[in-house]
Amino acid sequence: MSDNADVIPVREAHKFDEGKFVDYLSTHVEDFKGPLTIHQFEGGQSNPTFLLRTPEREYVMRKKPPGVLLPSAHAVEREYRIMSALQATDVPVARTYCLCEDPDIIGTPFYVMEKVEGRIIRKPEIPGVSPTERAAIYDAMNDTMTKMHNVDVDAAGLGDFGKKGNYFERQVGRWTKQYRAAETEVVETMENLIKWLPENMPDDNTTTICHGDYRLENMIIHPTKPEVVAVLDWELCTLGHPLADLAYNCMTYHFMHPASGGLVNTDFAATGIPTEQEYIDAYCRRTGRDGIENWEFYVAFSFFRLASIVQGVYKRGLDGNASSARATQYGDFAKMLSTLGWNEITGK
Repeated sequence: MSDNADVIPVREAHKFDEGKFVDYLSTHVEDFKGPLTIHQFEGGQSNPTFLLRTPEREYVMRKKPPGVLLPSAHAVEREYRIMSALQATDVPVARTYCLCEDPDIIGTPFYVMEKVEGRIIRKPEIPGVSPTERAAIYDAMNDTMTKMHNVDVDAAGLGDFGKKGNYFERQVGRWTKQYRAAETEVVETMENLIKWLPENMPDDNTTTICHGDYRLENMIIHPTKPEVVAVLDWELCTLGHPLADLAYNCMTYHFMHPASGGLVNTDFAATGIPTEQEYIDAYCRRTGRDGIENWEFYVAFSFFRLASIVQGVYKRGLDGNASSARATQYGDFAKMLSTLGWNEITGK
């Protein structure tokens, strides 16, 4: 991980027994030597993430948030497993050091990984670089996604990491359930998506690793080269359909995120950023696909799923245990996402 400018003192709600923590690291992380200083990364709406600094090296720790959690959410154990499994592949991931599932150490399960040096690019338009470098970074993101989707899940020991086939059916069911658990009011466009998506499933059971949150901000770019050196935030990863990742990765072409912006109305020729169709075509060339039918389904599904996730963040904010103080602002964002998703279907 990088971007030390985003670290803050550990939030009150996420403080833990640092003595127990250091004792644990001393016996479970090879060559770990204190003293240790701990800061929290400001970003991240789900699993609180911490910078661990010792005189010899820096680490990153991710833990579950405190409080009552939605079923199957905040699965740091799964993050650790997928990152560990990918160490031997050509998918760039941070080295993992230890997983602690004992809540008695710091109050929740956590894992520790290396801190990878590089750039975290938070805005899709990638300000401050040349058009040539923008094009190369987008191509590297596209290439890394195809590497991830080309991993032989059985050979990597991930054959049981999720169910094979019927991915969208299971995902629509799961995120509908999660949304209902966090629902605070009736949103018409969300109800429309909940009805439409199950009735329009694609007949394609391709199964690959599916990251679940694959976007530019969730990777570290080499400090000086347009290369992906680590993919981050594997919490939502499972075995699934690769086009779910591709569509989610392309959402930035369809809306302007209130914090990070987007690519709506971008001058692609001037900026060097590929158009959505060029980006899709590059992915299809790399994976041997002859185009994609019913693209609107995949994009609408991505908006639906993100709306459910954001609603969960909003509900945790209301309950007082979200990992960012901004969580309570997310209620209107969830509504906007469902409306955008429904607009993809209706052509508005």
